[in-house]
Amino acid sequence: MYLVNDLVDHDRDRLHFSKKFRPIAAGKLSPRLALSAALFLIVASLISAAYLSSYLFFIILLYLIIQIFYTLLLKNIIIIDILVIAFAFMLRIFAGSLVVITPLSAWLILTTMMLALLLGIGKRRSELTLLRGKVAAEHRRTLLSYPAQLLDGLVFTMATATLITYSLFTFNSPELVQKEFFTTFFPRTLSSPKLLMATIPVVIYGVFRYLYLIFEKSEGESPEKVLVTDRPLFFTIVIWILLVILFLYFFPV
Repeated sequence: MYLVNDLVDHDRDRLHFSKKFRPIAAGKLSPRLALSAALFLIVASLISAAYLSSYLFFIILLYLIIQIFYTLLLKNIIIIDILVIAFAFMLRIFAGSLVVITPLSAWLILTTMMLALLLGIGKRRSELTLLRGKVAAEHRRTLLSYPAQLLDGLVFTMATATLITYSLFTFNSPELVQKEFFTTFFPRTLSSPKLLMATIPVVIYGVFRYLYLIFEKSEGESPEKVLVTDRPLFFTIVIWILLVILFLYFFPV
C-alpha cells in the first residue's frame, strides 16, 4: 500500500522537500514495476493470511480496502484522514493478536489508537509549519483546512490521552512475579508489583521529547524518521524495549 500511495501521489510528492527523493517521485523506480510489486505483495499477503487464519484474512482484506479508500479519497477529508490512520494501526494490533493467539487488552488497543492519533496529528502540524500556502495545498489538500490552533490543541490532547491510556494499561497488566520473589528482597508494600508501571516515566519522557521536536524543531513531519534520527528519542525507545523484555521474560512468574 505504500507503493500504491506513492504511485498515486508521485506528482504531489515532487513538490515536497523530502518526499521528492522517494524512488517513484524521483524517477528511479518505474511506475509499472512499482505497481507489479504492489500487486504481488497484496496477493502474497492475502494468501499467507488465509493460510494462517481465516480471521486474519478478513482483517488483512479490510486493511487493504481501507488503505485503498484512504489513498484515493479519505486522505483529502479533514479529520477523517487522521482517524483512518489510527484505525489502520488498530487493525495491525488485532492481526498480531490473532497470529500469536493472545487476548488483547482494551487499554492496549486504546493506547495504540491514541499514539497513532498523536503521530498523525503531529505529522500534520509539522507539514503545516514546513509547507506554506500554495505548496501545502498542492501537496496535501487538507493542510489549508486545518487551523494551526486546532492541531496544537489536538496534539496536546492526544499526548495526554496516550499517557493516561498507557498508564492504565500497565496498571491493569497482570502481576509478573511471584510474591515470594519480591518479599525476599523488598518491603511488604511491594509484594504485588505491577512492574510494567516502571516504564511509565520512560514513556512520559518519550512523549514530551516528541512534542519538543514537533513544536521547537518542526521534525514531526516524518515520525518514522524522527524515531531513528533523534538520539534522545531513539535511546528512550531502546530503554523502553529493554525494560519490557526484562520485566516480561527475566522475572519468575
